[in-house]
Amino acid sequence: MGGAAPHEIASAEAVHAARPGNPQEAWRALVAGNERFLAGRSGPVEAGRAHARTQEPYALVIGCLDSRVPPELVFDQGFGAVCVLRSGGHVLDSALLGSVEFTVGLGVPLIVVLGHQYCGAALAATNAVRAGERVGGDLGYLVDRIAPSVGESGDAEEVARRHTLATVKTVMEIPLVSEAWAAGRLEVVAARYDVESGRVERLL
Repeated sequence: MGGAAPHEIASAEAVHAARPGNPQEAWRALVAGNERFLAGRSGPVEAGRAHARTQEPYALVIGCLDSRVPPELVFDQGFGAVCVLRSGGHVLDSALLGSVEFTVGLGVPLIVVLGHQYCGAALAATNAVRAGERVGGDLGYLVDRIAPSVGESGDAEEVARRHTLATVKTVMEIPLVSEAWAAGRLEVVAARYDVESGRVERLL
């Protein structure tokens, strides 16, 4: 009474067997999840992953803290499937870079840098550069790191795209990442979430 039937709870063995083993399979799994999300067919959470003593995620998603862009929901992923790092404008500091290294050490075959439409951090950086002003406080840290992506463009959407690609470059400069990439064990993807449609498109 009141409990899930045994066949409704994913076993640790089943979870392991379902884990994508290479970058291409991992990306296809995320795309399939986004398609389920778009169609309103998000799957049930696999309870077995919630209670596993070890973790074997198949992807790391680096995204913005925007409340409209929760990666686990956007990609329809449950417990244990993906690791997620979020900050304003997906800006990476030492703690987040160390977290990337930790996740690569878990053997993930895919890292996705997920930018998005209507990014407030990209807009703040664009406005600051255009006005020739510097934002104070810790918010200025975020703006300063996005500012190089502003360039000649005053379009915050284009700035967000360029900053997503710049974040990929930063991730690729991590020795553990570049080594895994060179060995063919890892791929780093730039992607963009369209807030209006809910669709994820690959940029790189």
